[in-house]
Amino acid sequence: MPRILAVANQKGGVGKTTTSVNLAASLAGAGKRVLLVDLDPQGNATMGSGIDKRHLERSVYQVLLGLTTVQSVRQKSESGGYDMVPANRELAGAEVEMVALENRETRLKSALGTIAAEYDFILLDCPPALNLLTLNGLVAAEAVMIPMQCEYYALEGLSDLVETIRKVRKHLNPRLEIEGLLRTMYDPRNSLAQQVSAQLQQHFGDKLYATIIPRNVRLAEAPSYGAPAVSLDKACKGSQAYLALAAELLSRSAVAVA
Repeated sequence: MPRILAVANQKGGVGKTTTSVNLAASLAGAGKRVLLVDLDPQGNATMGSGIDKRHLERSVYQVLLGLTTVQSVRQKSESGGYDMVPANRELAGAEVEMVALENRETRLKSALGTIAAEYDFILLDCPPALNLLTLNGLVAAEAVMIPMQCEYYALEGLSDLVETIRKVRKHLNPRLEIEGLLRTMYDPRNSLAQQVSAQLQQHFGDKLYATIIPRNVRLAEAPSYGAPAVSLDKACKGSQAYLALAAELLSRSAVAVA
């Protein structure tokens, strides 16, 4: 069975999509079978994977509403080397339409169950909100990766997300756990970043990834080329960090299996 990870944080601009796309490409580069699911109506993971969200005939929107199968929607990211379930602005309406549907929290889980055996890793790029789309991601996942910047407001938002994960575990998905916290856009010259990083280390211990993602221009530029940074410029500091994150994730998964 695959390792299904929700990449989630209700705070925007913390590097969720950058992490999802580059981690997917890094794992694919390591020979793993990877599926990336875009659950954000902005469709940034879709565009960053080289798939034009403006010309999609079908997307994750139709999958969640039960109008089509995930098999008919997934595409190959040629630039990233992984499979992709794309999204576009249509997805913004799904949350309202899903409210009246049965099993609204488990629709993504049911859809992925039909293809899960084909993959080693399934990554779910969740939107920057604790809404029904994110809830579908948390119910479908077995663990949550939390990208976050080392700043004060990030700590406040983290407590809300941890509480949501607890509630989902209690009522909807008892296997859900925190896979790890990932420090992103890190600037070691910033004293506040150092202080927050130390606090995270103190409170979360081995749940904090050793890998730190630095601020890096190439990571920001890569989406405009429709490619993950690790495919575009493997030597840049940002790419090297995501390759190291993939290696750390694989190491953790190997330990868990053993």
